[in-house]
Amino acid sequence: MPGSMKMDDAMSVWIPVCSSAELQEGGGGIRFPLTAGNDDATGFVVRYGGQVYGYLNRCAHVPIELDWNKGEFFESGGHYLICATHGALYAPESGRCEGGPCRGGRLRKLRIMEKENQVFWQPDDYVGPARA
Repeated sequence: MPGSMKMDDAMSVWIPVCSSAELQEGGGGIRFPLTAGNDDATGFVVRYGGQVYGYLNRCAHVPIELDWNKGEFFESGGHYLICATHGALYAPESGRCEGGPCRGGRLRKLRIMEKENQVFWQPDDYVGPARA
């Protein structure tokens, strides 16, 4: 897999997303291409509470992308991720919907690692690398 990196004892594949410096607390997120099931999709990473979190870029209410402008996932206060279409508010640290039409639903969390000033994500049984 070009551009991927093996880390950890299990030698799992981790795919680079961006440098750590590109993610500012409560600021813009970084989108990246992936495959969800059999569909082309995007994932995203954001920084909140000093940690990096990543999710499939798909609202829990209706499967559409969240960001209102590319990479803009936070509401104006920088405390919640927001779906630009439905106004659903998601807790950045859990992906749980805290208000809106999908109350109690969750974003699909991605496995994220920040190491040596880089952010990586790891594919799983549903979310994989983007097709060529």
